[in-house]
Amino acid sequence: MSTVTTQTPLEQLKVAQQRIWSSGDYNRIAAITVPVAETLVDIAAPRPGDAVLDVATGTGHVALAAARRGAEAIGLDYVPELVAIARDRATAEVLDVTFLEGDAEALPFPDASFDQVLSAIGVMFVADHQRAASELVRVTRPGGRIALASWTPTGFVGQMLTTVGAHVPPPAVAQPPTRWGNEQVVRELLGDGATDVKSTTSSVTQRFASAEAFADLFLTYYGPTHTAASRLSDTGRAALREDLVALADTSNRSGDGTVVCDWEYLVLTATRREDG
Repeated sequence: MSTVTTQTPLEQLKVAQQRIWSSGDYNRIAAITVPVAETLVDIAAPRPGDAVLDVATGTGHVALAAARRGAEAIGLDYVPELVAIARDRATAEVLDVTFLEGDAEALPFPDASFDQVLSAIGVMFVADHQRAASELVRVTRPGGRIALASWTPTGFVGQMLTTVGAHVPPPAVAQPPTRWGNEQVVRELLGDGATDVKSTTSSVTQRFASAEAFADLFLTYYGPTHTAASRLSDTGRAALREDLVALADTSNRSGDGTVVCDWEYLVLTATRREDG
């Protein structure tokens, strides 16, 4: 007799999210977050020889930045295509970084493995927020550091994700990824195992030829918007595009016909409790 395994709603969501991030071409978008990763690593300040884990590494920004500082860096992501790009980048820079395929909700490392556990615009997109946060704490050594960069709920990307959700509502079990852009929420997610929780907000300036160019770039290549648009009729897709154009126009501080806008994110740091 065969055994049928039924996935929980969160497991189903994880599978769907993996498909989303495998769609489009995130490598065409990834450069946008390079300054965020660099800021995160500057704040975390890993030292030469530190064991550093970059969770949901994408195309490897944080792991590569840590390796340039002399850290022993590992990057992990559940999208094979992104891991392959990260490996190519490490090879091109002659950096000794290990990139692995793996799940942020079940990190394949023993307890207390890393001096620093980092994630820039990555772990915020997991399906099970609490499980992922607990994993971040678990693999950090006592006295080690956790540092995360996440889009804020009210910033540009938070508004963009809200706009997309108004056209294609997310599954009922899904929690907004921008919860990770709220210090109090992340403090609660990390729980008693973390102490000395601090945060600061910053922004990264983005430039596009026009509001329409921004909308088309994200509808074509960015997994969440690309997937949402694919589920809509031609009329629905046009309406989503119109709303994305309006968002870019509203946020624009350029007066020369191009788009210049500031995307806010939160950088949060915490220390793994010595007795945790």
